Amino acid sequence: MVRTSVERVWSVSDDKNPDQIQYAQLHWDEDGQPLSSVFGDVYFSRANGLEETRHVFLQHNQLAQRWQALPETTQFTIAETGFGSGLNFLAAWELWLATAPTSAQLHFVSVEKFPLTKDDLVRSLALWPQLQSLSQQLIDSYPCMIGEGFHRLSFMDGRIKLTLIINDAARGFLQLLTTTDPLYSAYSPKVDAWFLDGFAPSKNPQMWSEDLFSCIHQLSKAGTTAATFSAAAIVKKGLKFAGFTLEKVAGFGRKREMLKASMADNNCDYFYPQPAYKSSSPFPSPWSINANPNIHAKKQAIIIGAGLAGCTSARALAERGWKIILLERNSAIASEASGNPQGVLYAKLSHKEEAQAEFNLASMQFAQAFYSSRWENIGEKSGVLQLAHCTSEQLLQTQLREKFSSANELVQFVSAPQASEIAGTPLDFDAIHFPNAGWINPTKLCVQLVQHPLIQVITATNALDIERDDGNWYINNNPALRAPVVIIANARDAQHFKQIRHLPIKSIRGQITYLPATTASKKIKTVICSEGYIAPAKDGIHCTGATFNLKEESAELRIEDHQTNLENLHEPLKDLVDEWENQDKNLLGGRVAFRCTLPDYLPAVGPVADEISMLNNFAPLRKNARAFIQDTGKYLPGLYLNIGHGSRGLAYTPLCAEILAAHINNEPFPIANELVNALNPARFLIRDLIKNKR
Repeated sequence: MVRTSVERVWSVSDDKNPDQIQYAQLHWDEDGQPLSSVFGDVYFSRANGLEETRHVFLQHNQLAQRWQALPETTQFTIAETGFGSGLNFLAAWELWLATAPTSAQLHFVSVEKFPLTKDDLVRSLALWPQLQSLSQQLIDSYPCMIGEGFHRLSFMDGRIKLTLIINDAARGFLQLLTTTDPLYSAYSPKVDAWFLDGFAPSKNPQMWSEDLFSCIHQLSKAGTTAATFSAAAIVKKGLKFAGFTLEKVAGFGRKREMLKASMADNNCDYFYPQPAYKSSSPFPSPWSINANPNIHAKKQAIIIGAGLAGCTSARALAERGWKIILLERNSAIASEASGNPQGVLYAKLSHKEEAQAEFNLASMQFAQAFYSSRWENIGEKSGVLQLAHCTSEQLLQTQLREKFSSANELVQFVSAPQASEIAGTPLDFDAIHFPNAGWINPTKLCVQLVQHPLIQVITATNALDIERDDGNWYINNNPALRAPVVIIANARDAQHFKQIRHLPIKSIRGQITYLPATTASKKIKTVICSEGYIAPAKDGIHCTGATFNLKEESAELRIEDHQTNLENLHEPLKDLVDEWENQDKNLLGGRVAFRCTLPDYLPAVGPVADEISMLNNFAPLRKNARAFIQDTGKYLPGLYLNIGHGSRGLAYTPLCAEILAAHINNEPFPIANELVNALNPARFLIRDLIKNKR
């Protein structure tokens, strides 16, 4: 019997104040190898670190044999304690390319409390020139780290996925669990092989904790293997506690012994105290758990809506071997809210520790990596300036300085003269500068994303209704438009489907204005944001905007909205705006579109709730938000949602597509589970129940 303490697990999950990031402190020996100054231990064997990795982790998890036997379009997940220099990841990547089917996908999840700086990573990986083609890709993608958190990196068109979690090992893996309640551990995504690396237990006993092995148990399944360089008693005890059968084998080099382990089954009973009163639970309510089987024999899906959300979702699933039908009611894709000629890659940063702030930061970082190889054909990485144009913005930027002081790759704090130099035009305000952002043509992006052999685009087809029968969803009762999975990604129009009508979807009208470039305005080199935004001229036109008009449905251009867009630029760009003010507003071009938002300004991404069943099963929440409910959430099988991106579609949709693919494929999520739940469309039903509104 595996026993886990409620109090211990819950205290880990309840940590709401993550420390600022602490990079590894290294010194280098006479052979140029890195050693930890804090733990007094080596990062890899002095004899040959790469061969040690191959012996300990690749060979004793039987990876070559297992990968050669993998079916097409399948996935395999490795979890690792201690990313270090990334050597284990690169060795696994190399072996994967040599042995696994080309259509299969490797997920490598690694938790690291003290990551290497980029300079130390470069120096460490230079020791292995035979891995240079792979290590350079890792170096180029190595994330800018701000405190604890998740970083999802993608390589080779999604064939290799690295999820780097900056945290203590136990807390990091705990955030992969669907819930901290061990009663529902079966619903967490599972690991196929464990690389139990890190500094020796004698040097770092805190990492090899009972909490860590409890997480390892809950993330493992029958057939999961583990390997570790250590044969210390604390490791053997922990693996037995986690339900593994152990075997001592010869270690690498001078090390006499190491451990390999396997799990025959995961039916070990968990023991935890029942609540003192049946009306309360020490764990979160299990409303977010989707108990529907998500092992799809046919990887086929229909996506409704071919804007940014639909096209990024299509690409994410196609890279996982899914055949996609992408439906668009207009004659061309990206014709509505995603149809503006210049959109800004931008996210509002915050110093607060809350879901919206965490999601904005994660989205911005993921999006910048997502677009890094695409800029040439879709827009311009011109940078983005957010001006401190008012008192509230000045205060915000002051508050941001401490949190982002060492994140120069992501955001830089610049003076008014520096901002003027970056922008190419005089500015009177200090600013924050996003050097790796810019403007994107969403239509060109969408066209590029759907260029995949597994994506079929069907235009001029309006999805009027969806119904489920014989394990498939049918669009408009059309047998040619059926699939086991349907994703609704048509923004505000999602509310027309009866399965979605309970969601509090808001539609916000936005109008942009096209301004003819002048001699002075042609000097603008970057996107400038204040109350509104203006992008550098493209084909003699600046795109600027956009208005926010709630509860307005007119699609006609309005002179007063052109005037609003100009007024929003007047403070930072007075001389330029004065020249445009003198023009006839009737002659200005522009475009109207409708944003889709939700009350908490977070998107809705994930499975669609069975409204009636959810309300019935979780009715006790009306009287007690911590009610003891032993039932999972109720969701409509195979029906998913990806909407509510507001004016942040370029920043949000790449990460949301990755999150959605993880839901559908039962993969490790690219963000912490609490944040996954914050995006779950069913959150509004649960909130209404707690507030006794339903």
